[in-house]
Amino acid sequence: MPKVKLPRKSTHIDMTAMCDVAFLLLTFFMLATKFKPDEPVVVKTPSSISEIPIPDVDILLLTVDPKGRVFFSIDNQKRRKELIESVNETKKLNLTADEMEKFKRGASIGVPLSQLKSYLAASVDDQKKMDVTAVGIPTDTSVTTEANELGAWINAARETNPKLRICIKADADASYPSVRKVIKTLEGWKIFKFNLITGLKDVPIGTAAYALQQSGHSK
Repeated sequence: MPKVKLPRKSTHIDMTAMCDVAFLLLTFFMLATKFKPDEPVVVKTPSSISEIPIPDVDILLLTVDPKGRVFFSIDNQKRRKELIESVNETKKLNLTADEMEKFKRGASIGVPLSQLKSYLAASVDDQKKMDVTAVGIPTDTSVTTEANELGAWINAARETNPKLRICIKADADASYPSVRKVIKTLEGWKIFKFNLITGLKDVPIGTAAYALQQSGHSK
């Protein structure tokens, strides 16, 4: 008895629903994404073979540019607001609510406390111009002196958020005394654990680190 062959029909999948979901997700990410503010200075970090990643959250970043200027920032906007409110009260800066909101939404700060109010009152474009000529946050090898404003920022930030992890991002051309002042400031507050941000380079062949890497062990 002959077999009956059923006619073959092409499979049709309606992609309308998938397209709708894709556009909904795209719209959500476009509206929900918060863009990171531009950093006031560009830093070319030195290279190292360390592969230890820095933390993703609760970071206090100290940036040292080629001129030795120091910039201060923390990543959490909620903590930034608490920090500026604390500094405003302690240092009697008389900042307005709008100026403190600008600090909360901004990036790094690299001006002395005496210039902070005028800096925050300026527009974004004017702030970028001020960043070019800013002297950086005053530092010193002692945290007990009023001249070391970086120490005051660090202390206030740690009181606001004790979980902060401190990272130093110094330019490869920054002078050693400039970086030393930052490290001495941390030591003055009994902070002996911090991260140095560097660029990754290949491990030199023949070294102990290279042997560990080849054996599958991380440094």
